[in-house]
Amino acid sequence: MQQLVEMSMYQLGQIFLFPTLALVSLLFLYAFWLLGHFALQAWQRRNGGGRPLLARFREAPNLNGDELDVYAHTLLEAPRIASRVTPMLGLVATMIPMGPALKSLSDGNLAQVSENLMVAFSAVILALIAASITYWIVNVRRRWLAEELLEVEALRQRTGGVA
Repeated sequence: MQQLVEMSMYQLGQIFLFPTLALVSLLFLYAFWLLGHFALQAWQRRNGGGRPLLARFREAPNLNGDELDVYAHTLLEAPRIASRVTPMLGLVATMIPMGPALKSLSDGNLAQVSENLMVAFSAVILALIAASITYWIVNVRRRWLAEELLEVEALRQRTGGVA
């Protein structure tokens, strides 16, 4: 009975290798897409644009600070989730091939050990690179959005609440 449970858990874990690798790959691509978007926004900010909270306030001057804060959190939500989930998926993608690698090692099949370790370490490397990029972007954008909230409040005070 115990061996049945152990084999079932092993086989179930192996099913998740491909979806996990696919997600790590997608998040890796997303991180570089986000990096390009971030660079564009930084360039726009240098030229006076790229300020989504200020633009939102100008479209709807009756928005209060809490509504703008919720909008700021919405803007950060996807990259923040990516920065947190990607390392976990990297760990999962590392651990899944370790079982077959250890099995191959005990069988004396070093070529199979090498293949499994190659997948495991490549996945965690890509995941950590993606997580690092998205974490950095989230933190800089958080500061930008906080600065924009201050700009909105200053604008609101200058105009008497209407921009």
